[in-house]
Order: sequence, then C-alpha cells, then structure tokens
Amino acid sequence: MKKLVYFFAFISLNCFAQNKYLTKTGQVNFEASVPAFEEVKANNNTVTAILNSENGEFATLVLVKGFRFKNALMEEHFNENYAESDTYPKAIFKGKIVDFSFNKLSGTSEVHKINGTLTFHGKTNQLDNILLKISKNNQDNIVMSGAFTTNPADYDIEIPKVVRNKIAESIEVMFNFQLKKK
Repeated sequence: MKKLVYFFAFISLNCFAQNKYLTKTGQVNFEASVPAFEEVKANNNTVTAILNSENGEFATLVLVKGFRFKNALMEEHFNENYAESDTYPKAIFKGKIVDFSFNKLSGTSEVHKINGTLTFHGKTNQLDNILLKISKNNQDNIVMSGAFTTNPADYDIEIPKVVRNKIAESIEVMFNFQLKKK
C-alpha cells in the first residue's frame, strides 16, 4: 500500500511539473546613470524565474543583495541606504503573458506583453504592457528577454539631495531568462 501511495504521488508530481519552466541563473540588470557622472549600473545573475507554459503565468524572485556594481562602495550604499536589503531582501514580480501560447513558440523571437505586479522595498506596483521577446531554442528551453522603466519614488525610495543629480529619475531595468523544463 505504501509503495502504491508513493507511486501515485510521483506520477501526480510529474504531471503537474510538466508545464513548468524554471531557471535559477536568470539575469536582471538596472541602470540609473546620468551623463557626466559615475555610472550607476548593477547586474544580478542569480535570479529565479518560473513560467507556467499552459497559461503564461510568470514569476521571478530577485535577492536584492545579489546586485553587483563596479564600485563596492556604491553597492554598499545601494544595499544600506536605498534598497535597505536587510529589511527588504527580495524583489518579486508576478504576472501573466498576454495571449501566450506555448505551441506557437519557435526559434524566432516574438514580441509579447506581460502585465503584473512588482514588489520592491516593501511596496507593490502594477506594471502593464512590458514588452518581452520570447522564443524556444534547440534544447526546448524558453528564452525570454525585455526591459521596462520605473522610478525610485514609486517604491518609496528617497534619493538624498547631495546625490540627486547623479542618479537618474527613471531606472531602466533589463532582464534575460533561459528557462528549462522542470
């Protein structure tokens, strides 16, 4: 009887997992540079993302302390003064790709829109009509990339006057994921 329960549990888990695509090595980068001042740019290459290939639901989890800057002092200021990553360690996006169809994916990138919410610094905001490119490569992995613009003020992040002219009011966020079947 015990073996039968394990067998059914294994089969049901496999059935549910077949429509999920996952990565733990996704990339999220942002840039808030202003001409004539030091570059304000960071990269995070340890982002977790998951896509439900049946309905286009998509979610990402970014550990804020995973962002790397060229300048260690800038990274420290980002984590302590702006993102407050000890208090708010994660950024989470949850959304749905508009008119997504797994069966229509091919090796050619197609532009889609995604709508969802981004939670960062303890504040959640709706993001709509983010353009993203989606394709399926030779290994049947799903490749997604795109960008959007947001503002620190939308997430209750105050930029001190002393550096306000050195940091852009709008931040460009770029992402890239290669999702593998779970």
